[in-house]
Amino acid sequence: MKQEIFAALDSVQQQYSVRILLAVESGSRAWGFASRDSDYDVRFVYAHPADWYLRVFEQRDVIEPQGDALLDPSGWELRKALRLFSKCNLALNEWLNSPIVYREIGGFRNQLQSLIPAFFNPIAAVHHYASMASAAFGARESDSAITTKKLFYALRALFACRWIERTISQPPTEFERLLVSVADENERSWIADLLEQKAKGREGDRTNLIRQRFDAIKSELTGFETYGTRAPRPTKTGHESLDAILRQWTQ
Repeated sequence: MKQEIFAALDSVQQQYSVRILLAVESGSRAWGFASRDSDYDVRFVYAHPADWYLRVFEQRDVIEPQGDALLDPSGWELRKALRLFSKCNLALNEWLNSPIVYREIGGFRNQLQSLIPAFFNPIAAVHHYASMASAAFGARESDSAITTKKLFYALRALFACRWIERTISQPPTEFERLLVSVADENERSWIADLLEQKAKGREGDRTNLIRQRFDAIKSELTGFETYGTRAPRPTKTGHESLDAILRQWTQ
């Protein structure tokens, strides 16, 4: 599969005349709870030659090449990525911290990683992850069955909220690091069994969440709805460092 991914990235560069600065795995494989049939969510940041940026009207800033049943590639143009980064885009921050890297050019990832603390917004981040967890649960109001995939999406997002509240920093991309750092012993025990089930199962497999756990998760998520009233205000950071990165990688 890696060879197919490398070939797809090469094809993007040739077809669109761009340079891929970073390509990583996103989603469940990067988070560490992929199922047997999980696809590969390859995400990349790319730059055009300098002349592309000297146009009166801005051009399309996303590349979404045709994938297949297992491969789902998608990329953002560098200026778009930097604009989103300045607003604390959590998806992009997770790409930068992904443990699975397919391509990296000359320290580009380290440059942006080092700037995450300067642009991190804990209020926006908690809102993002709490909304993600609530969406994974949907409108469910009882302990009815839920797909294991959606349950892990909810748990990971909930633990990310805990991490932010305790450290005021970007949560790690890997679920295991969150589990070890912010979950209690009881949670780690029953989640370990779920992890084993998911690794052996398929994306659509379902599990039952007992009422006590369901209520506890819903209650905690409700508590994070008011996080903005008690969170530290984000610092305002100039964009000069991002301008320098744009100039460096579009020459």
